[in-house]
Amino acid sequence: MTSGDVQTVGTAADRFKIVLAVALILAGFAAYYLLGAREDWMRWSALLASLVVAVVVFASSFSGQAFIAYVRESVRETKKVVWPTRTESLQMTFYVFGFVFLMALFLWLTDKTLEWVLYDLVLGWK
Repeated sequence: MTSGDVQTVGTAADRFKIVLAVALILAGFAAYYLLGAREDWMRWSALLASLVVAVVVFASSFSGQAFIAYVRESVRETKKVVWPTRTESLQMTFYVFGFVFLMALFLWLTDKTLEWVLYDLVLGWK
């Protein structure tokens, strides 16, 4: 999207499609629970059918098409990522572990030195 592109709010038909999609989802869940005495495949079929119809209705709206375009762009950008090799990943992992070990050693030595200075030299506790 360039700086000159304008985002539209959507028409009444688009808002109706979104409301219809939400209503279909709610109807699917209601059907699932209302068919509680029936067999499981009937309950799941009613739920899945309403979800599929809701997705189709949402995809036909402006917001749905914008969402689909966003997902496509995201996938395209993800494919451009240059992932590190196994060797590079292992090297960086070892660097991190080494740094953490050295930092822990430094903090332990600092703690013991301050403990020695305060308790032994300053306060005279043993």
